Amino acid sequence: MKVSVVVFPGTNCETDTKYAYEKLNADVELVFHKDETLPNGTDLVVLPGGFSYGDYLRSAAIAKFSPIMKDVIRFANEGGKVLGICNGFQMLLEMGLLEGAMKRNASVHFISKYHHLRVINNDNIFLNKLNVNDIINIPIAHGEGNYFIDEDGLKKLYDNNQVLLKYCDKNGIDKNPNGSVDSIACICNKNRNVFGLMPHPERAIEALLGSSDGVKMLEGLLEG
Repeated sequence: MKVSVVVFPGTNCETDTKYAYEKLNADVELVFHKDETLPNGTDLVVLPGGFSYGDYLRSAAIAKFSPIMKDVIRFANEGGKVLGICNGFQMLLEMGLLEGAMKRNASVHFISKYHHLRVINNDNIFLNKLNVNDIINIPIAHGEGNYFIDEDGLKKLYDNNQVLLKYCDKNGIDKNPNGSVDSIACICNKNRNVFGLMPHPERAIEALLGSSDGVKMLEGLLEG
């Protein structure tokens, strides 16, 4: 499988993402944001975490205008698999590939820690190796992770099974670290080929470092 990881000025998780997918035996290429086309044979595009363009204006507001993004949008609209992690999730929202918007954390503080997540829906390639109601432990690290969508939009997400993960405690009870609507941590599009989440599965692939719960998440996107 060919994984293309897009790098922007201020991106800081591209090496982690590359390492994680190479550990899963994928062929990984770093793609510069000024490139106009994705590498031939790309099976999965990953928009990694970081602070693209210093998060000026608002998170990912400038990154969406990078030359490579036109081809990312084309790739997604043609059914290609796209994963946005943290800042990458914010990019997907800014580009309209996913519904909703991101605000400052309710605490107005940057959060960096491990946090539990509960699987809400596994009827998708991203989480098909996990079971509904599984509890996983994945790092979060963000200052603008407060996911917002209005009531009508929220209802549509649930009607279409687009809500995939929620923040919770170790027992699966909702525990919201940032103020996100309904404790939502991860969503997908209606076609289930574009996925966005604030937690960092690429930082949870080795038990020695605290958790390997991210492995099954990343593996799912390498199939099919």
